[in-house]
Amino acid sequence: MKMKGILITLTLSICTLATFGQSRKIDVESTVVTNHEVTIKGKKVPFSATVGTQPVWAEDGHPIATLFYTYYERTDIKDTDTRPLVISFNGGPGSASVWMHLAYTGPKILKIDDEGFPIQPYGVKDNPHSILDVADIIFVNPVNTGYSRIVDPEADRSQFFGVNQDIAYLSEWINTFVTRQNRWNSPKFLIGESYGTTRVSGLAYRLQNTHWMYLNGVILVSPTDLGISRDGPVGQANRLPYYAAAAWYHKALPADLQSKDLLVVLEEAENYTMNKLLPVLAKGAWATDAEKNEAIKMFSRYSGLNEKVIRQHNLDVPTGFFWKELLREEGHTIGRLDSRYKGIDRMDAGMSPDFNSELTSWLHSFTPAINGYFQTYLNYKTDIKYNMFGPVNPWDRSGDNTGENLRAAMAMNPYLHVMTQSGYYDGATTYFNAKYNMWHTDPSGKLKDRMSFKGYRSGHMMYLRAEDLKNANEDIRVFIKNSIPPAGTPAKY
Repeated sequence: MKMKGILITLTLSICTLATFGQSRKIDVESTVVTNHEVTIKGKKVPFSATVGTQPVWAEDGHPIATLFYTYYERTDIKDTDTRPLVISFNGGPGSASVWMHLAYTGPKILKIDDEGFPIQPYGVKDNPHSILDVADIIFVNPVNTGYSRIVDPEADRSQFFGVNQDIAYLSEWINTFVTRQNRWNSPKFLIGESYGTTRVSGLAYRLQNTHWMYLNGVILVSPTDLGISRDGPVGQANRLPYYAAAAWYHKALPADLQSKDLLVVLEEAENYTMNKLLPVLAKGAWATDAEKNEAIKMFSRYSGLNEKVIRQHNLDVPTGFFWKELLREEGHTIGRLDSRYKGIDRMDAGMSPDFNSELTSWLHSFTPAINGYFQTYLNYKTDIKYNMFGPVNPWDRSGDNTGENLRAAMAMNPYLHVMTQSGYYDGATTYFNAKYNMWHTDPSGKLKDRMSFKGYRSGHMMYLRAEDLKNANEDIRVFIKNSIPPAGTPAKY
């Protein structure tokens, strides 16, 4: 009996060691399907949620990476030929597709307050404004984000991590997904946020020219510069309208401006920037003293900064300094991605904030919510770490012609429409630079009837604010409807 007990103990010990000794890896191919229901705009919408992984293959056909995705499909509509499909990416470029998934267009959203700040207990709730009533949605995580991973240790990392490399392998992956789900006949839309706008702008062209997959729409949420140059005086001047927005929010503008509505102030700031400030900056040292003094005075008026620091910067005030300086006297910094947020630095002196106050707030609420959501609601369980931000560096930023890619895709596809969504308080990808993108994507002006801009009284992730969550989703609904032509309408000029 004693020997038998020893053998049982030894067997259990070996089993335990084997269990704990298993390598942590993601399945190259996997799916878990669950069924749910959500009420959107007062109506019940049944849907299936498919979470899983789909490979990225090398040219010889063996898997080198696998991408984790979540696919929501309305189940009471059988005709997918007319049912739009929205393919969603976040940015970084090393960010998971978590932000728009769990706070914007998906069927569940974070438990946060109406302005977007974290609350406890953490978790999720139904999203009454989700676009799932009008479109199916897939949220895709590029390599090394979310649960997506390289699975071939011999694979060359550089084939994934770069502007054009990213676009190339993702277009192949999308082609496979659309084929597997039999969605070739569906109207298709891409939506990207932040660096995701670089991604989807390039994908629109790549899908069209390499895979012959034509889109109906591209939605750019808080866009990057898309490779469109704005160096020198233009880049300097373009900051001022955002400065005016942030200063207005924090009541740092002169009383006469502070008494006006935000949009009125921004219109004034934009007109001054384009018509008065830019010409002075273009003259550089050859601007007269009178011109320079007037520009400093007006820059101060619309930025909330004092004239002395503006003069010290020769009217070229960096955003990092602005985030540190605006509320320096009250002992706070303001956020980069959303300047409504305040931070506290170790010392008030300095040229830039110690940390991004808005990002720490967001990670505070998103990280527990997304990890719990996959396990509790979607029944997806893994020991792999969910990378909110994954290791994707060095990132090859050369050859970024994505703005031109988007223009070319629109020119070759009369069905293709583009909508830009920006928050006025976003200091990283400012709303005025987003407008500048739109103005300069197509110098001919022949495509502008298919481009639109929507602004919101929030920041980079405008949907965190309850009012803008509702409005921005409704703007997407309208955009989708307007981007699908009546049946039988030919794609021609």
